[in-house]
Amino acid sequence: MVSVRAATVGDELDVASVHVRSWQVGYRGLIPDEVLRQIQPEERASRYTFGDGRETSLQTIVAVEDQVILAFATLGASREAERANVGEIFALYVDPDHWGRGVGRTLIHDARKLFGEQFYTSANLWVVEGNLRAMRFYEGDGWSADGLEREAVVWGVAVTELRYSRTLD
Repeated sequence: MVSVRAATVGDELDVASVHVRSWQVGYRGLIPDEVLRQIQPEERASRYTFGDGRETSLQTIVAVEDQVILAFATLGASREAERANVGEIFALYVDPDHWGRGVGRTLIHDARKLFGEQFYTSANLWVVEGNLRAMRFYEGDGWSADGLEREAVVWGVAVTELRYSRTLD
């Protein structure tokens, strides 16, 4: 059975492994293969600071089964200053071996619950254009593209991202 908890010190490499594997599989065809092959969990893990006492406005939660991290989400206040009372999902990744098992649904449900506890009335996230699996996942959870696009650089590659938004219960 999958449970969700806050990420803690020691989870960094496991979270990074989920992140890298999901990128390497999920972004095939959107990001060049040679770029995806070069991404290493050890480099990614060095960017995380879970439960180390540092003050941060971001929160990372992990979906766990039998003490194995299957997925994670990082969330906080929207980066867009003009969007008061709006939360943002900065990352939500499920290990590809667990796609289609409801792990992502459990995780996003708990993320929305955390947003509600923090009195956010709506939330947004960004999806790389062409990532149809992610788009279907979010749309199935009540998110919709709101028409805003931006250019971003992901792993050194220029991409277009689409903003998805939803009202929170």
